[in-house]
Amino acid sequence: MAAAAERCDVQGAVDHVRARTLTEIPRLLDQLIYLASLRDYNSGLYYHEGLADRFGPDVACQALADCHREVCRLLLACSLDELVGQMLDYMRSSRATSGDFISAWKDLEPYRAAVPVRTEQFSAQFLFSNLRIALAITEERLAARAA
Repeated sequence: MAAAAERCDVQGAVDHVRARTLTEIPRLLDQLIYLASLRDYNSGLYYHEGLADRFGPDVACQALADCHREVCRLLLACSLDELVGQMLDYMRSSRATSGDFISAWKDLEPYRAAVPVRTEQFSAQFLFSNLRIALAITEERLAARAA
């Protein structure tokens, strides 16, 4: 009974995150990076003070992990064209110049740290490959515009 009640609490917290936070973040790529930023890279646990205050830290952590996995699944289903559009928009919303953004994403591959914990290796590699291809297309489109 306690597990069912906790799952209900987690679902309520997931619904809260979707309605109050994720709807305000326009793109899946942005959502993925945002949710990854709430995860402690040493423990893999998620923390959001407001959500933890409202639902408790364990429920908040599980809800954020569930949302992160869901966003990752949705991003995996995007076409390359959709990914390129999301990347262009994400790049424009960042404080970096397009050249700096592309260099950082090529050299540092920050998207590798953005996948949820325990993502299947194949899925993670597929996403990384798609993001590298989208980055190459983005770079090519920007170079064509500049020419």
